[in-house]
Amino acid sequence: MPRWLPRAMVLALALVACFQLATWGFHQLISLLLNVLIAFFLALAIEPAVDWMAGRGMRRGLATALVFLVIVVASVGFVTLLGSMLAGQIATMVEELPQYLDSVISWINNTFHTHLSRVQVQNNLLNSDWLQRYVQDSANNVLAISAQVLGGLFNLLTIALFSFYFAADGPRLRRALCSVLPPRRQAEVLRAWEIAVAKTGGYLYSRGLMALISGVGHYVLLEILGVPYAPALGMWVGLISQFVPTIGTYLAGALPILIAFTVDPWYALWVFGFVVVYQQFENYLLQPRITAKTVDIHPAVAFGSVIAGTALMGAVGALIAIPATATLQAFLGAYIKRYEVTADPRGRLRARGRSGASDGDAGGGAGEGAEPAEGRESESGVPAGERDDERSDGRGGERDGVPSGVRGGAA
Repeated sequence: MPRWLPRAMVLALALVACFQLATWGFHQLISLLLNVLIAFFLALAIEPAVDWMAGRGMRRGLATALVFLVIVVASVGFVTLLGSMLAGQIATMVEELPQYLDSVISWINNTFHTHLSRVQVQNNLLNSDWLQRYVQDSANNVLAISAQVLGGLFNLLTIALFSFYFAADGPRLRRALCSVLPPRRQAEVLRAWEIAVAKTGGYLYSRGLMALISGVGHYVLLEILGVPYAPALGMWVGLISQFVPTIGTYLAGALPILIAFTVDPWYALWVFGFVVVYQQFENYLLQPRITAKTVDIHPAVAFGSVIAGTALMGAVGALIAIPATATLQAFLGAYIKRYEVTADPRGRLRARGRSGASDGDAGGGAGEGAEPAEGRESESGVPAGERDDERSDGRGGERDGVPSGVRGGAA
């Protein structure tokens, strides 16, 4: 056995073991890595506000705490309004459920000539096997649901903690990262960081502005129609339609349509029409003007990035897909050299083909009086074939007694 073979085998086994260990560690820490990624983008989003307050003499830690306080107050207020709306609406629906059930049973009896009663339907529903199984499964899953809720709260706390440190210690973090890089790489890292801050903050602020406009517009309509909980529904439509990608518009419009239907079915039709019209106004007029200077990416690219982000990281990828794509596009645009396109080559070919066809028609066709290319002469009396030969041959072509090669050298 060669002396190097045992050493090579040991080295190969060590490399395989290290790879397996790294793979196991990555799968164990993937949840933490996703939380850190979300926290990083959240810190990028609030860093412009923190920098603005820090530039006016406030400490970065206090400025970051104030920004987080505003976010928490707004989130709690939104959840409180939405919760009160849903609780009140559910209570109303429960109180009016017997009336709805009586009307449905009356319609069924008159239509299908049956003899159903509300008491009979309630007894059959309460004694059904599927309802008992559902209650039993829900009771068995209480522990699992509680664990999921606690895990979600822990992830939320982790994201808040990391985003606070990223925003408060942003300059120190950049210095620590650049200290291990050469000066040329430091400039590239700082440029990428500034682009990411501008694009992520611009994306969230532009979405916030469009959410405010959408919420106010839907609130005015719901208030005119007399739909209950108009402020909470306006906030729901504004936030969900802007910050939930792809399906946010339909999910946001479903709730006010349902609430309006409980008041009057015609009101639900009015709300549906307004949602459709406002969506077209936002897509073609409002959104291009607001996001032109912040997140200037093509709608097809944005849609594809959302799909790709959802496939890779689920809801988290859908949320950070557009700012990440805008950051990557702006960073690559700073290093990719672009050239001006003078004209479309296909257009020149079509124009040349049309001009050739018109010349052939003017000459009476290809078989009537049309001279071959070698027999035609230009206006100066030089046959076209000889002129082409002189143009392609640099040794014998002369013009005004000066060889073309000499003219090229003089030039």
